Amino acid sequence: MSTTTAEPAPGTRAPRSAGGIRQSVSDSLIVAQRNLLRMMRIPEVVIFGLIQPIMFVVLFSYVFGGSITLPGAGADAEAYRSFLMAGIFAQTVTFATAGAGAGIAEDMHKGLIDRFRSLPMARGAVLTGRTLADLVQTALTLVVLAVVALLVGWRAHEGILKALAGFGLLLLLGYAFTWIGALIGLSVRTPEAATSGGLIWLFPLTFVSIAFVPAENMPSFLQNVAEWNPFSATVLACRELFGNLPADYPTPDAWPMENPVLASVLWSVVIIALFRTLAVRKYRSAA
Repeated sequence: MSTTTAEPAPGTRAPRSAGGIRQSVSDSLIVAQRNLLRMMRIPEVVIFGLIQPIMFVVLFSYVFGGSITLPGAGADAEAYRSFLMAGIFAQTVTFATAGAGAGIAEDMHKGLIDRFRSLPMARGAVLTGRTLADLVQTALTLVVLAVVALLVGWRAHEGILKALAGFGLLLLLGYAFTWIGALIGLSVRTPEAATSGGLIWLFPLTFVSIAFVPAENMPSFLQNVAEWNPFSATVLACRELFGNLPADYPTPDAWPMENPVLASVLWSVVIIALFRTLAVRKYRSAA
């Protein structure tokens, strides 16, 4: 039997849900469904989200492909196209973070978060539901982007299971970074600020990495940053799982580059644990 709870008075706490883990999962799925329905009613958001990664694929493949030298392959445009795609995939899932933060900031601005906080819901369900909905949208974007990559000549050479494992690492990284976006969305006053704040840290994260050029091509002081970048670990892990590395491509000495799959999983789990905790804490205290 359900009951309706009035919005708490200023200075009082919202009612708590007493359903434990099962109630938390149920609440999170309901919120995720609500966000997915809203996304379906605004399809242009999904469409515009696809345009940028498709443009990156075309521009980097055909404009810059023949001018970038890869260790073990030289200035081979086809080899670079294979090398590039894991970076484009990873950039796509991480840039979705800005949209997640803007969506949460919009809900805060409209007072929707306050309404959720007045209900006897699991404390983290609103944010978990939102991040799960964003994960579904990111998965859809990856499917479309993979089709475009196949059309421009990209192939996975290590079999379907390893290819699926690579896409799984990408989604795990995207989900982890979505929690950073959630924290940003809860910390600013407007959706515009959330979008700007979400992009400021994403550009150095993605470009000071091995996503588009090998670390060897960077100044020495940036090589260590790129090699220990969580983004780089996932990119290299996907290249190995997709079979997209040149045969003589050198492995840097940094531990994440020697163990990219394990490093990718560890980085993503640590980011989720840290920023989910911070985001839920911020959600509880948000005015």
